[in-house]
Amino acid sequence: MKKICIILSIIITCYMIIPAYSFAEDYDGVKSYVLIESSTGTVIDEKNPSQKLNVGYLSKLMSLLLIAEDIETGKYRLSTELTASQSVTDTKGSVIWLESGDTMTVEELLKAVIIGNANDAMTVLAEKSEQSIENFVNRMNTEAFDMGLRNTAFYSPYGYYDEREYTTAYDMAVICSHLVKFEFLQEYFKTWRDFVKEGKTELVNENTLSRTYERHIGFKACHSEQSGYCIAEAGRNESGICYIAVVLGAENDDIMLKSAKKLVNKGFSEYKLTATMFPDEMLMPIKVKNGTDSAVEIHLKNQCNLVVPRGVSELSTVVVIPEYLTAPCKEGQKIGTAGFYSEKNLVCEIDIVTSESMNELTFGFVFEKTLLNMLK
Repeated sequence: MKKICIILSIIITCYMIIPAYSFAEDYDGVKSYVLIESSTGTVIDEKNPSQKLNVGYLSKLMSLLLIAEDIETGKYRLSTELTASQSVTDTKGSVIWLESGDTMTVEELLKAVIIGNANDAMTVLAEKSEQSIENFVNRMNTEAFDMGLRNTAFYSPYGYYDEREYTTAYDMAVICSHLVKFEFLQEYFKTWRDFVKEGKTELVNENTLSRTYERHIGFKACHSEQSGYCIAEAGRNESGICYIAVVLGAENDDIMLKSAKKLVNKGFSEYKLTATMFPDEMLMPIKVKNGTDSAVEIHLKNQCNLVVPRGVSELSTVVVIPEYLTAPCKEGQKIGTAGFYSEKNLVCEIDIVTSESMNELTFGFVFEKTLLNMLK
């Protein structure tokens, strides 16, 4: 079937802008990083985004995503009191010194995990969600796979060093883009210092951007000999636009924090979010052969949001549609695409579909139509 290509050039003030991204800028002293816009997942800047690395306690963000899901679905509430099992005994790493039989609310346990990296608090939450640590880790990996993360493997909910465990800057950014949707967690992510256990145990957030960066809404920083300094940082502006930076393997705390803040600020200063507003009026009806009518209306299946560089003024839109359709056809049937280009780079592609159904022309239909015309 012969197809028609229509090339349109659209000015920024009319419809939308399509960016041509360049990743020329480098950050010294960092193994890997990525900057994305949260709602669209658009990668704005990157360095080795798919390099598999151990990220230490940063992997707790996947654990927190599962806990947040369970709270939102009603498996338990922030006010629910949980009792620590024998599993908290001799917990390694950061702890709040829980003992078997101790009770704390889910909210206090969340504070302990988010602000203080407490592994014993993580144990209590994980066992409440999935009855055992093993089941919880299995769920972490299952959900990561369902999210499309193919370069991630978890072996504990804590982030203990394990040579088998790995993820990437990009995969971690995707996890954060899901986590940022749970606004009830942001109060804890934004807290630098707090107390639990009736004020007896102090929690201090290793991510000092929680007290120094006005746009900060999450997430976590950590360091170890094996992983170096790692951070996942999110900032949001007055318009609700959120950028997420993940920096892995930084040489020191200063490089980690400055790189993350610089990346998030780059998102706000150099890019913006805009909606596609391609007018359906620019798509002419398509002829239909052997149909009950001569043509069928068509439209873009959906409009979407795009992250665009500030200052880009026009784009090219390539519409690919057939010269004609052959009946029958169904409403919503895909018949072509609209590709949006910046120079030669395809940035977005949207399906073009039929706006209505059309039946095949039959003898019965022709006879009935002829009879009706004669009776008029």
